[in-house]
Amino acid sequence: MILLIRGRSISTGKASGPLLVSPQPISFLSGVDPETGIIVEKGHPLMGTCIAGQVLAFPYGKGSTVGSYVLYALSRNGHAPSAIVNAEAEAIIATGAIISEIPMIDRIEMPLSRLKNGTCVTVDGSLGEMEYDGDLNPA
Repeated sequence: MILLIRGRSISTGKASGPLLVSPQPISFLSGVDPETGIIVEKGHPLMGTCIAGQVLAFPYGKGSTVGSYVLYALSRNGHAPSAIVNAEAEAIIATGAIISEIPMIDRIEMPLSRLKNGTCVTVDGSLGEMEYDGDLNPA
């Protein structure tokens, strides 16, 4: 069953991919290798995981404004997430998504913890929606 989950549009466009959910914020400046797309932040629950081609869901971004340019570098290097879903977008990630043309939404109708890793999703940043093709984690 496909669920239509509504949110707020941040960056336009439409992209699909497997969902990768982080329970913790992500810093793109020091937490993601722009050459590989691998999360390198020590102690992060997704450390060692590649975000390339994934729909990356995480609470919010953290760190320096340079993180916007790291997202742009990831996009130029072919290692960016296909789309981004945040609980609450902040300027660093929103700016990076916009300049990198990565579809992005936030403020979805349910907690990110309900979303399952690996579920096939499609994010429509223009409409502020996500099609979710799978089961949810229990509330």
